[in-house]
Amino acid sequence: MNRRNTVFALLAFGATLHARAQQPRRVYRIGYPAISPLTDLRLFVAAFEQGLRDHGYQPGNDVLIDVRSADGKMERYPEVVQEIVRTKPDVILTGVNANTTAVKAVTQTIPIVMIVGTDVVRTGYVKSLAKPGGNITGLTTDVGGDIVAKRLELLREIAPKIARIAILWEPPDRFEYRRALDNAASGRGMSTIWLEYSGDLERDFAEIMRWRADALFHLPQAQMFGRRAEIIALEAKHRLPSAFTSPVFADAGGLMAYGPNLTVLFRTAATYVDKILKGAKPGDLPVEQPTKIDLVINLKTAKALGITVPQSVLLRADRVIE
Repeated sequence: MNRRNTVFALLAFGATLHARAQQPRRVYRIGYPAISPLTDLRLFVAAFEQGLRDHGYQPGNDVLIDVRSADGKMERYPEVVQEIVRTKPDVILTGVNANTTAVKAVTQTIPIVMIVGTDVVRTGYVKSLAKPGGNITGLTTDVGGDIVAKRLELLREIAPKIARIAILWEPPDRFEYRRALDNAASGRGMSTIWLEYSGDLERDFAEIMRWRADALFHLPQAQMFGRRAEIIALEAKHRLPSAFTSPVFADAGGLMAYGPNLTVLFRTAATYVDKILKGAKPGDLPVEQPTKIDLVINLKTAKALGITVPQSVLLRADRVIE
């Protein structure tokens, strides 16, 4: 190649680089319609953002995360979902089953990554864990009804005198492992009562105490997640030991929690988002079950309730709050 051709070649190469530099970089949109207030979601959104950074994204630069909240009001949630869908996001994140059900009803084309799914095959979100099909994939927080029975068993070990368990549940959700929980309680000589959350916690707890409940068993539900401080205060007032699904509740003052770490789940969700943004179809991405279940005990709360936690339970705990 002579000198003139070399110069032209270099100029052409430089022009190509300049043209590429001038092309706008693709900005992806992630929608997250939530039921809980935004203040309760900061920790989890931060974990999701870190997960995106782990995959080379820069939140706020090449990926925008649009979080919108119904502020704990379930009646407002369908409107929030519609707002997110109208922005035409590349992916939508969902939390518990109530979130996923509402989003699924609005879109069968936008990829959905669920983070706190429960019994996802029987609910119809996916055809199977290995081959979801459709537009939904992500994470399930359980490994079947056994984890429900184990959580109840741990509560009974910590507070062996309990016999009447109250379960406060949120409509329109239905707890897929209700039978497993009722059977686990019955097999240990305990009875259960299922009370529908009314939105008025004082009234709900009055009903719980009229039934003479001596413990509470909590489910992974969105509205009460945002009111956990009130719930824990009422449990303390009525001296009710309780078992939660997430360590977040034990950190807030709940007696015990046995379940997956939510911040880990949100960070892991970024892996699914990354694959979808790179062209993978949600229906081809297997749903992931938790590989680790954390047991967290709040000894300060146990002491306030007059409960001595057995050493055998403390030795199994992943974390003890003193």
